[in-house]
Amino acid sequence: MIKKFLTLFSTLAVVSLLAACGGDKAPQVDYVTIQGQTITPADYQGQVMLVNFWATSCTTCVKEMPDIVDTHNKFKDQGFRTIAVAMSYDRPDYVVNFAETRKLPFDVALDVKGNIAKAFKDVKITPTTYVINRKGEIIKTYVGEPDFAALHQLIEKSLAEKV
Repeated sequence: MIKKFLTLFSTLAVVSLLAACGGDKAPQVDYVTIQGQTITPADYQGQVMLVNFWATSCTTCVKEMPDIVDTHNKFKDQGFRTIAVAMSYDRPDYVVNFAETRKLPFDVALDVKGNIAKAFKDVKITPTTYVINRKGEIIKTYVGEPDFAALHQLIEKSLAEKV
């Protein structure tokens, strides 16, 4: 029994490690913002993206949000886009209130049916953040709060790459 568990654990660890290495194509999904705007894959094609899955009830998500705002503001004029995706269990009125009171300067999407989270390998843990390069490949996945200095270096490197 223990041997089966260790084999399964090792397999999962390798799969997790490979997923963290990136290179997988990011899901081509539409995002519906809290303003009712639909953002399609054509709208973000060729840009470096940060897609952050979060919830208003997640203390780490709330704590990291000012750093995500700073990251967005630092790179927004260089072909960088930020989309914060509120989890399906988060009340839309809470999400709107959070975004408005904190004047979030990037797109905030509602994932009411959970389809976006499912498309991104069924995200369940918040915060989960994906960095997507200009080719539409996931180059980094963070579960939990990112090391923002390392994240900024990764974004700078990705912005410097041509499509």
